[in-house]
Amino acid sequence: MSLLKSISGRYEKFSGTSENNRDELLKTHYYKTNFNQMFQSVEDLLKADSSYKITSVSKEHGEISAELTGKLPAFLTATVVTTKPFETAVDLHISTEKFSFGGINPALRQELVKIYEKLNSTHTFIGSGKYGNQ
Repeated sequence: MSLLKSISGRYEKFSGTSENNRDELLKTHYYKTNFNQMFQSVEDLLKADSSYKITSVSKEHGEISAELTGKLPAFLTATVVTTKPFETAVDLHISTEKFSFGGINPALRQELVKIYEKLNSTHTFIGSGKYGNQ
């Protein structure tokens, strides 16, 4: 059954991070910074990448939405939440309507991992999935 689930998972047109994700790389990431700094970093990261076009920014809700153009047309939502003073969590969700015979989900997953890697290089990463990696 898990083989069937893993094969069908390749064809899912959605990928997202969460607290209890089975994929270690897709667990919620926590950073040692305040909300304003992290929110600005996520927004700047998306603005700096020409393949993204920001469609909505809601600082009150901690959400930034963007369209991804190019080889992988998709829609991304980044959510930034303060969990403790100077501790901020970032979750990412991406979806597409594109179909691929080999499965589109690995490409979506890789896009999320790429964003986390960029955030890890600009802020102090303190753990993921309620500090599962510490």
